[in-house]
Amino acid sequence: MKPNKIQTVAVYCSASVKIDPLYLDAAREVGEELARRQLTMIYGGSTRSMMGAAAEAVMTHGGRVIGFIPKHLKKIEVPKDDITELHLVDTSHIRKHLMFEHSDAFFILPGGFGTLDETFEIIARKDLKLHEKPIIFINVNGYWDALSVMVKNIFDQNFARSEDKDLFQIVSSVSEAFQVLLGEKND
Repeated sequence: MKPNKIQTVAVYCSASVKIDPLYLDAAREVGEELARRQLTMIYGGSTRSMMGAAAEAVMTHGGRVIGFIPKHLKKIEVPKDDITELHLVDTSHIRKHLMFEHSDAFFILPGGFGTLDETFEIIARKDLKLHEKPIIFINVNGYWDALSVMVKNIFDQNFARSEDKDLFQIVSSVSEAFQVLLGEKND
């Protein structure tokens, strides 16, 4: 069963500063749309790269942002202290747990190993029927195309049950992600 009303969306994305600016633009678009729809953004608490761009966009457009950053990352990723709430936590494991608990849904933007770690944990938990929260990959610039191929292979080779093909969705744009999440009709 899906939550009756989506109020919070976790945004998993990159903190890498060496990425193409088009990814930063996508993160800003997600942030702006979250604010416009009065959805609270839950994220990893950093000022860096896509993480910081999305949070800054939410705040600039009058929205709410709740961040969770582990103490050990404080020196690497400067915490974004000008958001609605910033929580300094002891470990990355606690961060993942709190982000999951505070989120009604998940948007997965392009990212690296940390993004994959967070994402595959929530997919595995959904596969085990521990939650039914929507998980939506936003395939900016074809970033998740290789994941689509890998997932197809997992199902084709019977490493996952065919009835689990709806664990997550991959969409091609930010606007499509919101349409899927909120059941909006395409204008």
